[in-house]
Amino acid sequence: MRRTVFDEDHESFRQTLRSFIEAEVVPVYAEWYAAGQVPRDFYHKLGALGVFGISVPEEFGGAGLDTHKFLAVLSEETERAGVLFGCTGAHVLLALPYIKMLATDEQKKRFLPKFVSGEEMWALAMTEPGTGSDVAGVKTTAKLSEDGTHYVLNGAKTFITGGVHADRVIVCARTSAPREEDRRFGLSLFAVDTRSEGYSVGRKLDKLGLKTSDTAELAFVDVQVPVDDLLGEENKGFSYLGHNLASERWGIAHSGYAQAAAAVRFAREYVRERTVFGKPVATFQNTRFELAACQAEVDAAQAVTDRALEALDAGELTAAEAASAKLFCTEAADRVIDRCLQLHGGYGYINEYPIARLYADSRVNRIYGGTSEVMKMIIAKDMGV
Repeated sequence: MRRTVFDEDHESFRQTLRSFIEAEVVPVYAEWYAAGQVPRDFYHKLGALGVFGISVPEEFGGAGLDTHKFLAVLSEETERAGVLFGCTGAHVLLALPYIKMLATDEQKKRFLPKFVSGEEMWALAMTEPGTGSDVAGVKTTAKLSEDGTHYVLNGAKTFITGGVHADRVIVCARTSAPREEDRRFGLSLFAVDTRSEGYSVGRKLDKLGLKTSDTAELAFVDVQVPVDDLLGEENKGFSYLGHNLASERWGIAHSGYAQAAAAVRFAREYVRERTVFGKPVATFQNTRFELAACQAEVDAAQAVTDRALEALDAGELTAAEAASAKLFCTEAADRVIDRCLQLHGGYGYINEYPIARLYADSRVNRIYGGTSEVMKMIIAKDMGV
């Protein structure tokens, strides 16, 4: 279908990315996949390419473009090539909005230039063992010192995307006890320097998919966090966290669409080359019907995510609309990818083929950023049922 969300600048960026991926990523991606992460200096290359500074104000080294459309192009091009840019998503889509929304001018001067260049990589640490989606149940504590110069951070986090390479982590911690009538009260956000004494990275978790995007456990033992590294106001962390959910869920929805589109591309190319009973697999009616059905789902997902993207850029994407987009696009992606893998036969189960990696990568989309079940609850509540 003809798309209207992108202009010439976006398409120029797309071509730049495509060339970069072909030259810098595809030749070495198998090594990254085996290692379970990208090389640290790869983020410097992304910084030089301008990937990290698209929506960062010009005064801090960015392009100052207040849009998610370039991130959409980035998602589409990496999925098209069957690669990942490590933890770029966590750096830009998860961490950056909190810096832009909450950081003081002094903090922005300290944080953003290094953010843009890739000198400092960021991650977001909310999830704890046993809490899952229940952010109000956070047990990590940050107690203000007697002299008022720093907070003392103690606790643990898990499932932290980018936790291995992160130089700064936005940590959600409890600075006050919850109120009887409001258990969400008392949470605060901190930009924690990972070089601090008492900060440690535990296991790098061995995941089903997203192998080049490192995910880790973090631990804090009497970590001293300067008061100057508090983001926003004390005890208002929960309300801050809600501000970024729409963009995060759109990002996951768009990733689902991009993965589904890539799966159809991989399957189409494979069935044209693969022969069975002396004929290309593409000539069988079942193959053509399966691909046609998959393309119809991709077209629908594209329409949903493009509409959500326009609403997001206009500041009009509601929580229910973001939930709906995430639910539909991620569920559709899993159906499409599964059917495209089937068309590969036994080779679809081999990690050497991008469809196999895509199958594993896509599964988490229905879990992180809020499970499909949570999305249904949000939508139903908005419907008044």
